[in-house]
Amino acid sequence: MGHALCVCSRGSVIIDNKRYLFIQKLGEGGFSYVDLVEGLHDGQFYALKRILCHEQQDREEAQREADMHRLFHHPNILHLVAYCLRERGTKHEAWLLLPFFKRGTLWDEIEKLKDKGNFLTEEQILRLLLSICRGLEAIHAKGYAHRDLKPTNILLGDEGQPVLMDLGSMSQACIHVESSRQALALQDWAAQRCTISYRAPELFSVQSHCVIDERTDVWSLGCVLYAMMFGEGPYDTVFQKGDSVALAVQNQLSIPQSPRHSSALRQLLTLMMTVDPQQRPHVPFLLSQLEALQPPAQSQHTTQI
Repeated sequence: MGHALCVCSRGSVIIDNKRYLFIQKLGEGGFSYVDLVEGLHDGQFYALKRILCHEQQDREEAQREADMHRLFHHPNILHLVAYCLRERGTKHEAWLLLPFFKRGTLWDEIEKLKDKGNFLTEEQILRLLLSICRGLEAIHAKGYAHRDLKPTNILLGDEGQPVLMDLGSMSQACIHVESSRQALALQDWAAQRCTISYRAPELFSVQSHCVIDERTDVWSLGCVLYAMMFGEGPYDTVFQKGDSVALAVQNQLSIPQSPRHSSALRQLLTLMMTVDPQQRPHVPFLLSQLEALQPPAQSQHTTQI
């Protein structure tokens, strides 16, 4: 963990006694910014995520996000290069130094293809899905769920391998809800932290006595699979029109017919998009299905797209 951090000259910072040069802004969210920086010690590019912390709770959440990254050493989960907290008067900024992926996200790839009137092939989809599932399996094995899986939170490496990012919404996989107050608190948390068009049905209207488990990620994975197949999420249009996503997700998804997709892939999507979470499969089952569907010619551990 990097305790020493200072802005030592215009356009450069020091983290863990290493100097990084600011290159350009990559993006920003509600309370965070992502900059492209270059390590002057190694010439490598990195993404520097800066989270504005207004209160102690914000600092704790940023620290927790860093801790979540440190839990994993997996090729399909983004690793943390360095973390530190910087004071700015009465406020703080949490800085997460992360690897930079020049290819961008899975959503960038989907959009790029869609602009040309193309889609990912089934072979590409199966290989991506297998690696995403392996990342989820690692998260679930540690007793956590990602809870904000979507194409914009999946980076693509140079060889096209998917890497799960944005672990800030990760939470305990199995949540026992035992009161209406706890149910409402979880529902409110999900409304803030889980993207609406990829949010599982059970998080829209949490029951007073129920168990929410890691299969919320399986629903989101189904939405990701749909986006890979059809170029948009299953509920993107519902949300964009201003209609109720909460209502739409209570009905079994209608999957468009397409000669691009096998019945096996469609069946897999149907299983993931099972409305009743108790009937929805776990990731190990999906992995067994995907491994059986992989084209035999190439290694299962590489994804070329």
